[in-house]
Amino acid sequence: MTPFVCGQSLSEVVQKLEENSDLAIKWFKDNYMKLNSDKCHLLISGFKYEHIWAQIGKDKIWEDSEAKLLGVTIDNSLKFDCHINNICTKANQKLSVLSRIRKILNIKQRRIIFKSFFESQFKYCPLIWMFCSRKANTRINKLHERALRIVYEDNISNFDELLEKDKSFSIHHQNIQTVAIEMYKVHYGLSENSFNDIFHSRSNSYNLRSQCDLDIPSVNTETFGKNSLRYFGPIIWNSVPERLRRIESLSEFKKEIRKWKIENCPCRLCKTFLGNVGFL
Repeated sequence: MTPFVCGQSLSEVVQKLEENSDLAIKWFKDNYMKLNSDKCHLLISGFKYEHIWAQIGKDKIWEDSEAKLLGVTIDNSLKFDCHINNICTKANQKLSVLSRIRKILNIKQRRIIFKSFFESQFKYCPLIWMFCSRKANTRINKLHERALRIVYEDNISNFDELLEKDKSFSIHHQNIQTVAIEMYKVHYGLSENSFNDIFHSRSNSYNLRSQCDLDIPSVNTETFGKNSLRYFGPIIWNSVPERLRRIESLSEFKKEIRKWKIENCPCRLCKTFLGNVGFL
């Protein structure tokens, strides 16, 4: 159980958390269960000038800078750099093993191991951590490039040429394809209700292609506005070719969307950055 609240002040947030936690503790007692306070973590995201704690039952739980929830390391700044560092470390370990045994494997075998043990590290919950920093994305790309060099024993080609040889996409563009799949589910009512509530269709009185588009909300910030699934999801869905959006089968859409690469990706990671100027 993971209670969370939002509020205009720290005192309001802590009070609501303590009230929700009391309800959870009461439910535990009613069902002959006991809360393990050692496994409780408190994360406070936002501007603050002091170290915060909350009274959970008889224990004081001090805030942490990060905590692991269902396999994802969440930090109090919601940047997920720590989580990406963890999965990159695991991927690098898998890659080191593949590098040692590559001489006794053919290309097909190396590629199977690469897909199964390296790329799989980045397939878990990408919608949460994909809005990462450029530094984190660069580290992922360097690992991916090294992996492809090992698979194809190619030390000459650049990253784009290696991806073309592998007939695949970068981890970032694979994540964009995953976003498109989730938007397909939203559009055709295949997602959970809580997920559908995040997005809204944009109706159009004219017989135009845009009548099936999703509404792009107004945002005030880059980090927590444009770099959010609520904002980025509709942009990706509206960029998917019409012929793909009209596919009626989810399985067929998944198959076709994995061949698609967005042109002129609008995300911050794909934009050119110039010092003292900004993103172009």
